Amino acid sequence: MMQMKGLKEIRKRKKYSQLKVAMDLSISREALSYYENGKRSPDLEMLVKLARYFNVSVDYLIFGSDPPNE
Repeated sequence: MMQMKGLKEIRKRKKYSQLKVAMDLSISREALSYYENGKRSPDLEMLVKLARYFNVSVDYLIFGSDPPNE
């Protein structure tokens, strides 16, 4: 499993609690915690929902930064 570095970072930057994000996305707080800490990986649909929710790219959620423009 891969830790999603950007997910925790963006959530904290926006000052959202795990509970708020989990409730907004209709998932458990525990599931969100598992995603942030690499204990579980979200499926593709949830990854897209998270990216849209935070208005960031999927790359950002996973790696904590966007790849350079080519």
